[in-house]
Amino acid sequence: MYAVNDSNFEDIAIRLFRFQAENNPVYKRYLQNLEVKPAQIEHLNQVPFLPISFFKTQKIQTGNWNPETEFISSGTTGLQTSRHLVASLVFYLQHAVKTFEQFYGSLKQYHVLALLPAYLERKGSSLIAMIDHFIRSSESEHSGFYLYNYDDLALKIETLRSGSRKILVWGVSFALLDLAEKFEIDLSKAIVMETGGMKGRRQELTRLELHAFLNKRFNTSVIHSEYGMTELMSQAYSQGLGYYNLSPWMKVMFREINDPFSYLEGRAGGINVVDLANFNTCAFVETQDLGKSIETGQFEILGRIDNSDVRGCNLLVE
Repeated sequence: MYAVNDSNFEDIAIRLFRFQAENNPVYKRYLQNLEVKPAQIEHLNQVPFLPISFFKTQKIQTGNWNPETEFISSGTTGLQTSRHLVASLVFYLQHAVKTFEQFYGSLKQYHVLALLPAYLERKGSSLIAMIDHFIRSSESEHSGFYLYNYDDLALKIETLRSGSRKILVWGVSFALLDLAEKFEIDLSKAIVMETGGMKGRRQELTRLELHAFLNKRFNTSVIHSEYGMTELMSQAYSQGLGYYNLSPWMKVMFREINDPFSYLEGRAGGINVVDLANFNTCAFVETQDLGKSIETGQFEILGRIDNSDVRGCNLLVE
């Protein structure tokens, strides 16, 4: 998978599609209902993407294997959650490190300070599994999780600011807002990574409003963002302005809202994600997020499709 590049991505993806079309019972039935013949699919824009809602009601699995664990989406009270079966937790964690370090360098450069109270308060979070591994991989005695102890986090940041290591503050949006309202902290030499998530805790803000407030209170020029979800093994990262970079093993496509098999160029549409790391489940996921491509090859998240479930990483944007 890691040998993939722009020139061979589509070929690898089509071969994986045909394999999953035959060996993933749920995906196979879905394709049969659409009267799609996998052998006739030659290009990505011909591939039907599995609606993300299937992860809530079906066992999405390619081949026969026993799950080592499963990730469960946060959702909101009363809503059915998604479940992603994981064949190898070690692969997920190592893959997450590889993805992060592609954009930010070795985790050993950082003190990882995680402000993720909503995720810590439940079981089955892929984000908590990932960040816990990042904390351990950083090999810093100062790295760790913070629940609602903002005073301790502010003191820790002040203690570490003059050190040689970089500070990485990774937080859910409402908790970063709480921290910023309580303390005006100089994080000009740190990376502040928001991962979305008001989840009814705070009034929803656009991403621009959120980042503008955090920049002012933290003395930063940009706020970074992570785009990930329970149903995907890979993540995308924004290093400012809300424009996300993709790893070579991911691709996003933008579909017409009222026609899931019609694709758009240069206009906003529903996001379809190809994640080659989902080789044990389904690599072709039709999300309920809105977005559009950027000329630089990046993409932008514009929000949620109307009437879709509120997800853990929901954050309204302009």
